[in-house]
Amino acid sequence: MTDTDPLVVEQRGTVRWLLLNRPQRRNALDITLIQALDKQITSAEADPGTAVVAVAGNGPSFCAGGDFHQFLQLHDRGENPVGFLADVSACFSRIAASPKPWVAVLHGHAVAGGLELALACDVVVAADTTLIGDGHLKRRLVPAGGSSVRLPGAVGRGLSRWLLLTGELLPATAFAHTGWIRAIVPEADLDATATRVCRQLADHSSPAQQRLKALLHRIDGIGPEDALREELATFADNWSASSVADALRAFLAPRTTKADTK
Repeated sequence: MTDTDPLVVEQRGTVRWLLLNRPQRRNALDITLIQALDKQITSAEADPGTAVVAVAGNGPSFCAGGDFHQFLQLHDRGENPVGFLADVSACFSRIAASPKPWVAVLHGHAVAGGLELALACDVVVAADTTLIGDGHLKRRLVPAGGSSVRLPGAVGRGLSRWLLLTGELLPATAFAHTGWIRAIVPEADLDATATRVCRQLADHSSPAQQRLKALLHRIDGIGPEDALREELATFADNWSASSVADALRAFLAPRTTKADTK
């Protein structure tokens, strides 16, 4: 990796950090960045030494959305940018479906595609000064990377409708009541807080955690009866594959020994 790569990768123990690296464009999403991100999804999922993936932004912002220069280049060639955005949507859906937890680390701006990337992640940590919003309508755009689908579940129907239909950006502190952001801290504390959150997730890394993450994705948006069947099927699969019985015996053994000595 070099300073000019659109995505900088750093392995910190069992946590893989992905740094969006187009600071001159506030890490706006273009073809090269999405291709690099998609490649890292495949790599992280195949790496047994990676338990958690964290994604952050270099420069003044996390991500300000899609690269308008690229949109116009595509338009001038007679192409609708929706072809590129289909790749963005598929990339973010891969993150949402990944069996490994993803953590979004926000600062500066997390707008439009930046918000949609954060929404695809499992856990969000943000600097208290981060400005967050959908923002598409301000440029006569509509979402194409998932915010119309994922935002209501993250922040609630009322707030999501307001953000989507006005394009307003709000500070991270305005989302504290929603529970969507795990931690909101001063920017000076952001890296340390994100590192701690990632380590907590990594400490619980196991095949069971990965099956649970996959289950949560599968049942998102489906009816309760089907979701409950999926939950039971996942339990049955995990029971043998994760040697749960051995773990339960190990948990109970000290208690049984103590009770026998009384």
